[in-house]
Amino acid sequence: MGHLDHAAYGWLTPVLSYVMASIGAALGLRCTVRALAATGSSRRNWLLTAASAIGTGIWTMHFVAMLGFEVTGTEIHYNVPLTILSLLVAVLVVGSGVFAVGYGRNRGRALVLGGLTTGLGVASMHYLGMAALRLHGRITYAPPTVGLSVAIAVVAATAALWAALNIKSPVAVAVASLVMGAAVSSMHYTGMMAVAVRVTPSDHALPGATAMQFIFPLAVGLGSYLFITSAFVALSPTADERAASASAARHLGEQAVPPLPAR
Repeated sequence: MGHLDHAAYGWLTPVLSYVMASIGAALGLRCTVRALAATGSSRRNWLLTAASAIGTGIWTMHFVAMLGFEVTGTEIHYNVPLTILSLLVAVLVVGSGVFAVGYGRNRGRALVLGGLTTGLGVASMHYLGMAALRLHGRITYAPPTVGLSVAIAVVAATAALWAALNIKSPVAVAVASLVMGAAVSSMHYTGMMAVAVRVTPSDHALPGATAMQFIFPLAVGLGSYLFITSAFVALSPTADERAASASAARHLGEQAVPPLPAR
């Protein structure tokens, strides 16, 4: 059995992956809150942004954490198409969850359905990402620990969607995002505890790309997307702010019109 190191760079990758998960959760929750206060195409666009933010944050968290994953006796490469597919799965399934909440008439049923769908999607992204690993050996999983990781993913997703429905203030959203980031990180490392690798030494070159060739540049690009989108959302006015601005403009307009002279 190969020795597994889940933090080859010390606390760097666990902390950075947690930060990325929290940023994605914060951005996704803020966008969902904006969506619930909007109508028409505006609601749809906010929900699409929320799905991309949460899905991208979860994917980036997973693969930043995987930068610190090493197995004694073998290199690790990644199958590029499977890795990209895991990103698409994360965004699409999270999207189905937030749209269920955003457009569901029965909030309770939408929350359960959305949480289950999103949680299973997060778990699918994780294990699809693990299926993309290429190494000299065979990976096996402990089923009870896998089941626990899936349960954590479902609970975390449901809690995040509940927060989007019930928490409005920026401070409360920030706290919920930190909790969500911790839950997603817990799901990841619980899933990694289920992993065992039986190394088969070989001189053959591994297919796929190394983490630094592919995972690192993609994670940096997606992380930049999260930061830029966060800045855009933070600077864009809320529905209440737009309403207050329109009311102030109308009030100023009324004051600017001079009264008609008396006859």
